[in-house]
Formats: sequence, structure tokens, C-alpha cells
Amino acid sequence: MTAFGIAQVRSVTIGPDIARYLHHIDSTLAPFGGRFLVHGAEAEVLEGNWEGAVVILEFPDLEHARAWYNSPGYQEILPLRTQNGDTTVILVDGVPPGYKATDLLEKMR
Repeated sequence: MTAFGIAQVRSVTIGPDIARYLHHIDSTLAPFGGRFLVHGAEAEVLEGNWEGAVVILEFPDLEHARAWYNSPGYQEILPLRTQNGDTTVILVDGVPPGYKATDLLEKMR
């Protein structure tokens, strides 16, 4: 089942470290089947609070997403981002094809 990495980027200091991070992140995603779906877009907030930009990554499954995040290649560049911005990052499973909202009711029984 497809999985997603989602980041809320509240602030970032653009400089040499972030440029290096951006130059290297794509090569860390490729071995794990990861790709950008959204990168740095501003959210249109309809309910609640959301500050900053949105990043969404897609992976074949949660196992690949975790393996990417924990990989030596990504861990090497991770401080370039974390030391230069305020970001929350989560990994989450998607839903299978044909999923309906009422499927959640079955899951809860």
C-alpha cells in the first residue's frame, strides 16, 4: 500500500546547507522508490491552523519510506535541513484502491 512522507515547513533559512540538501535529496529517494508529489507549496487553510509550506513524498509502502528516512544517505544530509529550519515530518500509510470512507467502520469493529 502506498505510503507518504508529509512535512510542514514552518520556516527555513536558505543558504549553502539547504542548497546542498536540495542537491542531494533526490538521489536518496530513488533507491527506495520515493518521489515528490508536492514540494514547498503554500497550503490553502480551510479549517484549523497551518503555518508554512507543505512537502509530500510518495513511496511504494511504509517499509520503503522508513528505510529511506533511516538510510545512511538521507541521515547524512538530514542535519542540513534540521539545523536550518523548523519542520514537522510524519510518515503515513495510504489507502488501497477502491477504498471508501465507510471501510473505516469495518476496521473499527
